[in-house]
Amino acid sequence: MLKKKSKWTLFSTVMALTLLLAGCGGNSGNGSGSQASGSAAASSSPSASASGQASSSAQSAPVTLSAWIMPNSPKPDADLLKVMDPYLKQHPNVTLKVTVLDWGSAWTKITTAATSGEGPDILQLGTTWVPAIASMGGIDKITDKISDVGGAENYLSASWNTTKIEGQEDIYAVPWFVDARAIYYNTEAFKAANVDPAEAFKTWESFEAALQKVNGVTVGGNKVAALGIPGKNDWNVVHNIFPWIWAAGGDVLSADHKSAVFNEGKGIDGVMYYTGLANKGLVDKSSLEKNSSQIESDFGDGKSAVIITGPWLAKNFATPKDAGGMSDKAAAKQFAISPLPAGPAGQSTFIGGSDLTVFKGSKHKDEAWDVIKYLSSEEAQKAYANISGQLPAKKSLIESPDLDSNMKAFAEATKYGKSYPSIPQWGPTETALQKHFANIWDIVAGVKGKYDKDSIQKEMDDAAAEVNSIIQQ
Repeated sequence: MLKKKSKWTLFSTVMALTLLLAGCGGNSGNGSGSQASGSAAASSSPSASASGQASSSAQSAPVTLSAWIMPNSPKPDADLLKVMDPYLKQHPNVTLKVTVLDWGSAWTKITTAATSGEGPDILQLGTTWVPAIASMGGIDKITDKISDVGGAENYLSASWNTTKIEGQEDIYAVPWFVDARAIYYNTEAFKAANVDPAEAFKTWESFEAALQKVNGVTVGGNKVAALGIPGKNDWNVVHNIFPWIWAAGGDVLSADHKSAVFNEGKGIDGVMYYTGLANKGLVDKSSLEKNSSQIESDFGDGKSAVIITGPWLAKNFATPKDAGGMSDKAAAKQFAISPLPAGPAGQSTFIGGSDLTVFKGSKHKDEAWDVIKYLSSEEAQKAYANISGQLPAKKSLIESPDLDSNMKAFAEATKYGKSYPSIPQWGPTETALQKHFANIWDIVAGVKGKYDKDSIQKEMDDAAAEVNSIIQQ
């Protein structure tokens, strides 16, 4: 599914892949790591570890903690150890061993660990994985500890909802970082079309009108398509469509989570609006065969005026080419970001990310929790966000006036953000949705019947029937 490109483009690719598999972003990884002491110096050993070096207070007996994380940044293990360096210097008795799991195999490894009781001390989980692993008894309840990290009021409600099983009070996780979606637009294309961005992104109507005007304008000698949309081959298919369903007034499941409702009237309206942009010629149909990483690359090359993606792309545009970034691309110097436009029910966006948990089989639960507390501090949250290109989980940082200007649009988008129902069955549910929503793009492309409301309704009904069979088991 991945194309081998520069290391940061690969980072962006798997950041997006993360979202299908776990509601978050990351970099490609296969268990490779680095070995360091007190800081992260890279090598090629199977895992990374660091121990605190002599600085502060008297400490208890030496302890080695293991952490399983995903590829959230260009050098996942070394980057985490760099963020942990201040903590380790203050805790010279603690050695932290970091193992990077790639998203393709992580689910199998984690569920195997959960059932066997043999696993890490600290475990990163994509937001949609938490209820499933919790229901398996693989992670500890931390309900009595949440005051240590400030509690629910310190986090986005959409993020905090991912830390538990829907309908239950116990908390199993702490939000680590947040993924949201927003619009990137080429400022030169909008100038060439004489379109005011302040008006363009207010409503669905103004958004479509703006796309009509920028479609086909010439920028830097290149004819520009209005909108780049990844189609059926993208791991983000589900996350790309639901913001429009929500903005139309639709939802994923009924209030009691016993049946699908995304195929009802308002949900269909949202899907018809979004897919209709492609049907009306505002999207280069060839993009419907591409994935998110390819669409981002096309935007960087000036092939499209607008795309919708996550915060990591801004980090990519700020990263030099020799470091694997895209700062040499024309769009890197002529882009801006805006929240998605309001539909009939208002604005919305997808909220994902990753949470931190204490593994049930850990023999060092207190020490593991202490590390999670540190990673939840503003200092560590800010440092990790800067490295990963994701939003910090703490509201105080998301709402800070010092937030990077490119991130402010994402921070604004989080005010309208929604996450999926936190149910143990979400994994197979999303797999079913991925299949049927991919079929929708085949309909749009004209390779699977005629594109009209009836054909979209039928595909959505088929998706709802499959989802109902999963959640009602």
